Amino acid sequence: MWKDTAVSRRLKLESPIVQGPFGGGLSSVNLVVAVSENGGLGSFGVHHLEGAGIRDVAAGIRARTGRPFALNLWIPLRDSDDPQLTDAQWKTALQLLQPYFDQLRLPLPARPARFAPRYEDQVETVLELRPAVFSFVFGVPSASVLDRCRSAGIVTLGAATTPAEAKLLADAGVDMIVATGFEAGGHRVSFLQEPEDCLTGTASLVPQVVDAVRTPVIAAGGIVDGRGIASALALGAAAAQIGTAFLACEESNAAPLHRQALFSDAARRTSLTRAFSGRLARSIHNEFVEAFGDKQHLLPPYPVQNWLTAQFRKAALAAGRTDMVSLWSGQSAPLLKHRRAAELMRALAAH
Repeated sequence: MWKDTAVSRRLKLESPIVQGPFGGGLSSVNLVVAVSENGGLGSFGVHHLEGAGIRDVAAGIRARTGRPFALNLWIPLRDSDDPQLTDAQWKTALQLLQPYFDQLRLPLPARPARFAPRYEDQVETVLELRPAVFSFVFGVPSASVLDRCRSAGIVTLGAATTPAEAKLLADAGVDMIVATGFEAGGHRVSFLQEPEDCLTGTASLVPQVVDAVRTPVIAAGGIVDGRGIASALALGAAAAQIGTAFLACEESNAAPLHRQALFSDAARRTSLTRAFSGRLARSIHNEFVEAFGDKQHLLPPYPVQNWLTAQFRKAALAAGRTDMVSLWSGQSAPLLKHRRAAELMRALAAH
């Protein structure tokens, strides 16, 4: 039985299907509940939330399902937890984006005390909440955090874009590893090298990771249907992680215009860009990506650029300006068929 794998047994899932965690407010309690209740592992990206917000999310999920779910955080990479920006760098960052604030008739924002929540506070909250799974990207948690997860019975799940990253995760004692190919939508989660140098496709990456570690491997990147799951399992993976297909569902917190774009011809062209967040990520190609194609070296790092573009994202969407916002999408979006999470889960489980 294809549904009986090391991942499904460990997490008590009906099918070895993991919903990819979406950051930046795109995750939703509704989606997590729908996936978990239909036998998969629902995931919620909480890296944009303070402790109180993470507690609210976990409480909202637990009020509606007793099944396993994952909370996902981003491990600080270099100085991303508290980037040090000079006044001159801040001014340059504002100048690059001023035309977009002007078009939307928004004032330039004042510099915040912090550009993102503090990771140490977030991980303490996750440990306190004890979800079935703590998933993470952009690195490896400290040995003490991993030890505390083991003591609390929390399964740990880390992401790798190369066999070397996977081996580092496995050697640290991480329980499961997501091998994410470059077809995936959203951020490239490389941490040992620049992501531009870690662009191996899923069909090539998964067997390399499977051969490099003894840890159960979850395949991600370009998987949207039963054929993708079958291919992942044939390559040695013990589960498939699916992002874009769930992001396109009505239950996700993606804007209606974003979901609409995923089902449109526009999704046939995606690009890897640092324009929206300061980190390399795959989005549907639009004018914003085009405008910063040769200026990405001028952009401030994550999370500064991410914070800045977030200041006009809501206004841009309200104005119908999908040319100014990130439209995260994997390369297999043209294969999307389902708009409800329960329908998608049923179709995936029946392949």
